[in-house]
Amino acid sequence: MPFDVDGARLLYQVISDSYERRSVIFTTNVEFSRWGTVFADDKLAAAIVDRVVHHGRLVEFGGPSHRLEESLMLGKSGRQRRRRARNET
Repeated sequence: MPFDVDGARLLYQVISDSYERRSVIFTTNVEFSRWGTVFADDKLAAAIVDRVVHHGRLVEFGGPSHRLEESLMLGKSGRQRRRRARNET
């Protein structure tokens, strides 16, 4: 969900104040090259990415989404079959 410019600047201030002082954890499904669309400004996004990756550890998770598996879109019977299959192993 995109930030407005003021929200992006406030988040940048938090990140900047935390830079090299404390830990910050981000979770996202948006690649760094697209953060400009989230933060409403390519230069601001580049500054945020710069601080995040300088001393950061990037961890990428793959595999199925447990939220999607448990979503209502799959219907009750689909979730129950998956639970039974997991419990049998």
